[in-house]
Amino acid sequence: MAVMELKKTVTVPDRIPMIHILGHRDEVLRALEKGLEPVDINVLGQDISLSGPQADVELAAELMSELISVTDTGEHLTVDAVERAIAILRSGLAKPTDLLNTDILSNRGKTIRPKTLGQKAYVDAIDENTIVFGIGPAGTGKTYLAMAKAVVALQKKEVSRIVLTRPVVEAGESLGYLPGSLHDKIDPYMRPLYDALYDMIDSEAILKLLAAGTIEVAPLAYMRGRTINDAFVILDEAQNTTPEQMKMFLTRLGFKSKMIVTGDLTQVDLPKNQTSGLGLVRRILRDVDGIKFVELGSADVVRHRLVADIVDAYARYDAE
Repeated sequence: MAVMELKKTVTVPDRIPMIHILGHRDEVLRALEKGLEPVDINVLGQDISLSGPQADVELAAELMSELISVTDTGEHLTVDAVERAIAILRSGLAKPTDLLNTDILSNRGKTIRPKTLGQKAYVDAIDENTIVFGIGPAGTGKTYLAMAKAVVALQKKEVSRIVLTRPVVEAGESLGYLPGSLHDKIDPYMRPLYDALYDMIDSEAILKLLAAGTIEVAPLAYMRGRTINDAFVILDEAQNTTPEQMKMFLTRLGFKSKMIVTGDLTQVDLPKNQTSGLGLVRRILRDVDGIKFVELGSADVVRHRLVADIVDAYARYDAE
């Protein structure tokens, strides 16, 4: 059976500069040509001509319409955004604008938004549930997106403070033998949380918020015996909690609070005979209303392209 050929022209409104569509030195255009093969793409003025097999051209035309809608809001397209938009559209599960127009937080000209369907599901789960578990490999944005939602909740006065915590796993050395004050000893463990904060809030404001206790960064052991009210609480690296620590943390939940627990079950640093609290809690609380488990995978990795390939390669090795 002969393949139906089709030719369509998509016109970019005059108010949108073509460089916003095509990218610097046509880098976005090249990404479109590669991602939309076998469609031929030709640009003349504000017109983008698409020709090739009917189904492919119709998908390409839909994508171009979506990208025009995004750039019409003032957003500049990037190669990464276009590649993800093509993958989303081919999946048939959502439209690229569902993600590209979902802004969580903007600071110093940088906008934080979900970049994959998994990340969008994770962000939606945070909005809709009191306790959310984000489980997945490195680079899937588990902690970063949770931190962004915490900052927004604080700015909107939905909570009065943010509490960030991690289990301190001693790697061959006791904290007592490390030099410096307690703050000096735990700071390396907490540094990734500080790094994310500095991406989202101006440094001077962070120092004031930390001094006032509006933002608290502390080891998980400091949570014992407390009830945390009116707060957005994030437990990071939760794969390194014991079952007892996980139960202790979750039962700190107070009124008007939200808890996000993030972790990667492929990177457990506990002794080999010790069960991970994150692995166990998934079986215990999966059916409890108000608690949501979101599983992220290699398709949700938003670091360098090779990170997703590395995650997949290790998964195949472990399976064998």
